[in-house]
Amino acid sequence: MKRLAISLSLTLILTGGMIGGCAGGATPPAGKLEGKLPIFHAGSLTIPFAQISAEFNKLYPGVEILAEGTGSQTAIRKVTALQKEGGVIASADYTLIPQLMFPGYADWYTYFARNRMCIAYTDKSQFKDEINGDNWYEILQRDGVKYGRSEPDQDPCGYRTLMVWQLAEDHYGVPGLYNKLYGADGDMMRPKEVDLIALLESGDLDYAFEYSSIAAQHKLNFVELPTQIDLSSEEFKDYYATAKVEISGKEPGEKITKKGKPIVYGITIPTNFPRQEIAIAWVGFLLSDKGMSIMEANGQPPIIPAVTDDKSKLPDALKKYVTEPK
Repeated sequence: MKRLAISLSLTLILTGGMIGGCAGGATPPAGKLEGKLPIFHAGSLTIPFAQISAEFNKLYPGVEILAEGTGSQTAIRKVTALQKEGGVIASADYTLIPQLMFPGYADWYTYFARNRMCIAYTDKSQFKDEINGDNWYEILQRDGVKYGRSEPDQDPCGYRTLMVWQLAEDHYGVPGLYNKLYGADGDMMRPKEVDLIALLESGDLDYAFEYSSIAAQHKLNFVELPTQIDLSSEEFKDYYATAKVEISGKEPGEKITKKGKPIVYGITIPTNFPRQEIAIAWVGFLLSDKGMSIMEANGQPPIIPAVTDDKSKLPDALKKYVTEPK
């Protein structure tokens, strides 16, 4: 059992020396931006993005931020399939942006934060005093135990859960483990990872496959998985890549094969958004020292500087926060 302590005090962050705003370069003067900014983002970004937006609005009170947290694929398809006006798209898997948005809806992305998989639970969960990183797969198979995951076609946490199961079969040396967990009586699925929280708290679920940041933000207990299977480490990226899951692609009936890799969040601004200066200012605020400190405080380690595959395509105001892979 483990509870993740939020690493920094938001009070210190938001009242300390960084209160002056986005450090290191020109940004629009405070109060000079006005208009609506729809942000479609991964559900696991709901809490940090709400805090970032609240601080952004202290500088730009004329901007109305309309944030919607969903599964990452759902967030992207609001723009690409439903043709909704989106100012910022933030995905729990940065690779979904080029796969689902290029070239028609975006031509750049940057990745900015990390996470890791865990198994969240509460004091109501069956066998809570027994479960650990060595026996969790045995506990989940016990009679009456219910465990939850999110929908792989809507949410990266969903296909990452299936990757964890595949890797666990090899790591623990338990042939057939994936098939024993997938579709079993206790296996429950919801659209996105944060939808599982209420089921945990009500006792309808005993365990849920989540990001560790979600467990921390909601003050849940969690099982810390071995690094070899929690999708957190560059050291094991080749091993992670042995896990594969098919998800829905751009068009109906099309499939994309996702390979396991370290969990990295990405962000972009759709090319057809008419108020680019507002979206650029918000993303710049996210990538600034203050925004990245808020991510850190919420258990989502920031990548500083953020990284992009082609810096030349980024808006000029964002280039100071971003580098290219070495």
